[in-house]
Amino acid sequence: MADLGPPLPGRPLRVVEVSEGIAAQVCGRLFAGFGHAVTKCEPPGGDPLRTVEPVDASGLSYTFAALNADKHSVEVDLTGHGGPLRGLLADADVLITDLGPAAARAAGLSAARLREEFPGLVVVSLTPYGLDDPRSDRFGDSFLAECAGGLAAMVGEPDRSPLALGGEQTAHAAAFTAFFGAMLALRRPGGDVADVALCDVAAYIDWKSDITYAHNGAVPTRTGASAGIWRILRAADGWVGVVYQPAQWDAVAALVGDPALADPRLREDRGRFELADQWWPAVERWAARLPMREIYALAQRAGLPFGYSVDVAELVSTPQYLERGFISGADGRPGIGPIVRSAELGWRNGPPPAPGQAAVPATEPAARQVADPPLAGVTVLDLGTITAGAATGRLLADYGATVIKVESMNRPDSFRLWPSTRPDATDGGMEESPLFESNNAGKLGITLDLKTAEGRAAMRELVATADVLIENFTVGVTERLGVDYPTLREINPRLVYLSLSSQGQTGPEARGRSYGSTLDLLSGLASVTGYDEGHPIWSSADLNYPDQIVSFFGAALVVYCLNQEVGGTHLDLSQRELVTWTLADRIARYLDTGEVATPTGNRRPGSTPHDAYRCAGDDQWVGIACRHDAERAALARLIGAEELAGRPAGWWLTEHETVDAAITRWTRDRTKADCVRELTEAGVPCAPVVSADERAGDPHFQRRRVFLPGVPRRKGFPLRLCEYEPPDPGPAPSLGQHNAVVLSGPRQSHEGAQRR
Repeated sequence: MADLGPPLPGRPLRVVEVSEGIAAQVCGRLFAGFGHAVTKCEPPGGDPLRTVEPVDASGLSYTFAALNADKHSVEVDLTGHGGPLRGLLADADVLITDLGPAAARAAGLSAARLREEFPGLVVVSLTPYGLDDPRSDRFGDSFLAECAGGLAAMVGEPDRSPLALGGEQTAHAAAFTAFFGAMLALRRPGGDVADVALCDVAAYIDWKSDITYAHNGAVPTRTGASAGIWRILRAADGWVGVVYQPAQWDAVAALVGDPALADPRLREDRGRFELADQWWPAVERWAARLPMREIYALAQRAGLPFGYSVDVAELVSTPQYLERGFISGADGRPGIGPIVRSAELGWRNGPPPAPGQAAVPATEPAARQVADPPLAGVTVLDLGTITAGAATGRLLADYGATVIKVESMNRPDSFRLWPSTRPDATDGGMEESPLFESNNAGKLGITLDLKTAEGRAAMRELVATADVLIENFTVGVTERLGVDYPTLREINPRLVYLSLSSQGQTGPEARGRSYGSTLDLLSGLASVTGYDEGHPIWSSADLNYPDQIVSFFGAALVVYCLNQEVGGTHLDLSQRELVTWTLADRIARYLDTGEVATPTGNRRPGSTPHDAYRCAGDDQWVGIACRHDAERAALARLIGAEELAGRPAGWWLTEHETVDAAITRWTRDRTKADCVRELTEAGVPCAPVVSADERAGDPHFQRRRVFLPGVPRRKGFPLRLCEYEPPDPGPAPSLGQHNAVVLSGPRQSHEGAQRR
């Protein structure tokens, strides 16, 4: 078993995993990667994912190998209430399960029974709709979750079908969320249940659409790569993303150097929108003449966060990843990671288990008593901005940490005046953005000028008593301001310092500028997202997907270190690397066979048909995902194409155009609701592709508090703890609102001010 880094800090955890879906297996992989003992319970004959194509020379699925490295395996028959499983659970700290409510009851593994039978056990549940929703007994993967959560409605070209993000992105995002939930639950006296619904996570990722709809009544939809305010253009040898902020327009015009961009009307958002047909062709001509890496280098030198589309072949040879050792083939096995760099944390990249491999040895449990809420008494200095950093602080504030947002009066968080991401925006960013509230609710807010001796002295006083500091500045900024980790470690040796930089703290591209859309491209995600033509698609400025998952994992890392008593550590989390980590199976396949992953639309291995189909009405779609011959036969009978019922899975896959045409003939004459109802009654896995207005009125998301009502509207919570319900957070602070309380008041007053 390859072990990168120091020995496991803190107390080893004993984790049991009962799963067949991607999300739960990724969550287990995180525990195993950090060195904890994970026992994977497989059904007789082994996990079906072991043999889902594509497979390596030994017949093992690349996906299974990536998700199950460093785990142990035992065979458990749940139909007999899993006799050996009870013994494992009696010694376990954490159970990870994706059983739906009926299946859990049948196996004697309902949350209520587990909590009664195994006091202190932390149960982590990852299901399509939540552990108490009967819809969670149906099949659900990332694609169906992205349909039901509304994420799919925001990805893809506006005149084409909604798209799932490449790979199993919502499953990975849910796993990061579940790991955060597990860390919170481990701090609860007697344990707790972390209930993660994949559709909730997909909806939470799309929080900007919800806020935009609530703010102005407009229903956001996908802008794709060719219609938004940021676009992906063809370069001489690939694809490049043109990403900029309004204040950077002059730099864009100077970089391109075409007279078409010199029109003074283009200096305003409205002018650029109205004259798009005039200036975008000039940028396209300029980009087409230059190699994509040259465009990237020129833009970065100009301070512009452009990106270029990197595929898995280029990822393994990119200088940034080579210098950081992020992708390797140690011991003849392709490896990816470490997922985070820290002198105090290791990361394991060992082999997956053979079926029935030896179980985990027992370790001595350690009692832990922590008062409600889970993070009470934890003080966080939040220097995070926009989403990745600020949203991490928001998640910690939600569960009881005292989070102090530190800004400069002269250069506050730019999200306060963030312009609309819609191409027809007219506000020009003149009023405080409604988006700022969601990432900063529940925090205290202060201003410090760290360029002055007085400001640095005040910062040192705060650092001396803080537990955590979060920052996502461009590399080099913290050193210039005197708030870099080596400096602050001298003041507070136990400080957990989280850096969420674009590419990591080291490497030749470490000082590059980026937004989430830049990282869609640089991480390889855009290269596997798209329609069959191969044109890369990103999550767009409306989503900036990488920012969202970084906040999930960043918050989880912080609580993990607090739980494991890892004080005095610098957590170097590269946003780019975290997204690339979700493509580990595709990278392993390339390293093994040389085959480069490309976009496959909504189709996925092991399922066919697996796509979105147009229903009656304007931009109305339903997602369908069939795994088995029985589901395909049921679908064929339902749509009146009985002649397809006996066809093998391979035929359905290769003849997908014929299949899609037959399905569309049936769906296009029915409403989305009727399609979902009839498909569900027939036993065909499906989900509606919902829009922001439909989601806003859905009782499911209201009941689970994924979004919080009121004015202003705010995103809520991506998970539920069954025995702790966080209160609605207080409003986001105005600039410097709590200077008097924080900079001169006693510590005990901070928490009260945070909730007002």
